[in-house]
Amino acid sequence: MKKLYMIAAIAATLMYGTLQVASAQSESPETGVKNVVVVHGAFADGSGWEAVSKILKKDGYTVSVVQEPETSLADDVKFTQRIIDSQPGPVVLVGHSYGGTVITEAGNDPKVSALVYIAAFAPDAGENTAQLEQSVPPAIKGIKRTDDGYFFIDPAVFAADFAADVPAAKAKFMADSQVLISANSFTSNVTSPAWKSKPSWYMVAAADRAINPDLERKMAKRMNARTIEVNSSHVAYISHAKETAKLIEQAAASVPANQ
Repeated sequence: MKKLYMIAAIAATLMYGTLQVASAQSESPETGVKNVVVVHGAFADGSGWEAVSKILKKDGYTVSVVQEPETSLADDVKFTQRIIDSQPGPVVLVGHSYGGTVITEAGNDPKVSALVYIAAFAPDAGENTAQLEQSVPPAIKGIKRTDDGYFFIDPAVFAADFAADVPAAKAKFMADSQVLISANSFTSNVTSPAWKSKPSWYMVAAADRAINPDLERKMAKRMNARTIEVNSSHVAYISHAKETAKLIEQAAASVPANQ
């Protein structure tokens, strides 16, 4: 009889402990967003995210790459929102260069938990990409305009101005395959900056010629973003894929997994 009593007491203790753990888990919000959506910038396409995507997927993240057309800011935001809405849960939204302008607007989607800017524009309400770029002029000189209002980088200077720290063959292919961007994308104003209500992270590319690094620092400070710097050309997400993935993972781990 005494033995049966002891077994019952042990079982009750174990059950109580299990209930306590379950209660604590239900009271403490789970952290760690697992869905990452990445947005490319001007003169590039989504393939540049391949190395970052591989690292994130290996670490257990789901990665979706937006292939926005760069025909207008409204179109690019719409394409990004479509990918966000297809995710099964909360999202970390990442943008490079002009992609920062896109996520600044698209990041208002309720599914977006955090924003990560990689050498990216982060306009305030009433600002646009062109206005910001001209406020602290960059070193780039090779941007050309087509007769119908689209912009591209002269392939002769693409590597030096855009991708100086990637292999020469890769930079040449990027120049040959660059996506032209519309004037509308550059000049349309942001109406509601998501960084004012969502936590933000920023990577400054200290050797950037396409966006002045001082402007990057200024935007990051204005957002109160958690900021790191890398000694990189404009395409930091390609030349510094490990650091980029690490920053994204830090953002993902810092926000609630449930909304």
